[in-house]
Amino acid sequence: MTAEDSFDRLDDDDYPAYTMGRAADMLGTTPGFLRAIGEARLITPLRSEGGHRRYSRYQLKIAARARELVDQGTPIEAACRIVILEDQLEEARRMNEELRRSEAGPRRDADTA
Repeated sequence: MTAEDSFDRLDDDDYPAYTMGRAADMLGTTPGFLRAIGEARLITPLRSEGGHRRYSRYQLKIAARARELVDQGTPIEAACRIVILEDQLEEARRMNEELRRSEAGPRRDADTA
């Protein structure tokens, strides 16, 4: 991978660009919080060759949602489950809408077919 390839990846929300310390700073939390949401399987950070956790912007957005719930008093395991269920519900709604659109699409009249 060239330096240019690495630079281009910085715009990729899935690129694991942030160390645990930097990610915790960005979220205003502790590395322990990031480890806990990893253990709860909310996010799974990638690992560097040296075994250090690396987080993407997408993962940090998910972690921020969990942190908001925890800050409101929700236990961390429950917060992680809520975020997972919210995402599953959103995906199901998206799929239902796509199905409705495909079923309501242009219909061919039997006389013109």
